[in-house]
Amino acid sequence: MSRAVDPSPDERVRRSVARTIANLTLLAASIGVLAAWAYFGFYQLEPGQAAVILRFGEYVRTEGDPGLRWHLPPPIESHEIVNVESLNKEEFGRRSGDRSEDEVHQEASMQTSDNNIVHVAFVVQYRIKDAFKSRYRVASPREILRDAAQSSVRGVVGRHSIDGVLREERGIVQSESEQSLQESLDLYESGLEVVGIELQDVSPPEAVRAAFDDVLAATQDRNRAVNEAEGYANEVLPKARARAIEAIESASGYRDARIAESTGEAARFRAIANEYQKAPEVVRTRLFLEAMEEVLPQVRTVIVEPGTSVMPYLPLDALRAKEEVR
Repeated sequence: MSRAVDPSPDERVRRSVARTIANLTLLAASIGVLAAWAYFGFYQLEPGQAAVILRFGEYVRTEGDPGLRWHLPPPIESHEIVNVESLNKEEFGRRSGDRSEDEVHQEASMQTSDNNIVHVAFVVQYRIKDAFKSRYRVASPREILRDAAQSSVRGVVGRHSIDGVLREERGIVQSESEQSLQESLDLYESGLEVVGIELQDVSPPEAVRAAFDDVLAATQDRNRAVNEAEGYANEVLPKARARAIEAIESASGYRDARIAESTGEAARFRAIANEYQKAPEVVRTRLFLEAMEEVLPQVRTVIVEPGTSVMPYLPLDALRAKEEVR
């Protein structure tokens, strides 16, 4: 029976170095493979984009911050980038693509509350507000939007008269349609947000369009006449109110002056009456003298000597009047 020959020290060193190199090579290769695998987990998000992260096909989260992002590399996690800021639009009642005239006419024809037919062409503007719902909750968001938009607008138009849809209530129809459409999209979990609905072309059927044009012209004439009358009223009424206020204020001033004057005269009379009761002769003489002071300056005086007829006199009153005129 032969004995195994022990390797020499040099041989053992060579074998140890070889094993170390092999292990380092395997480690470096493993790190390289892991780094290459991890590289597939990086992705770039631009402003206005969102990434839906799935782990083994199950929804995990939505990333919305722009920049370089990372998730566990496939097949553990995967991502799908959705543009959530772009503004999209859908047109209704317009000829586009391979759609026939009959299809467009049927799409635009709607019935009002007074059983009239009106053609409504409108545009819906929308954007994605939930990336996950818009991608995975509904199979075709665009088709869902078109069907819901037609249903909402038809329902709102059906609650208004044809005159309201054509003229006075177009803004109300738009706002109510937006609200109804958004409620429907939220119910379907479509992940879409309605930015606005604009009624572009609202017209009666071709057969009665001339009659509606005449009605519209008459309505415009009526509105113009009403506006002119209101303008004239706005011009005349303030002046009349100002004159009325002026007359009222003048009458009030005259009334207050007469009341004050009468009150003063009454107080003066009562004061004189009280003094008269105390000294009748004195007060009577005083009143007589005051009355003569008021009367005599206005009386022409002629002096006649006793025993003679009328003597010539100097016309002092006439001279005084001439002096005053000068």
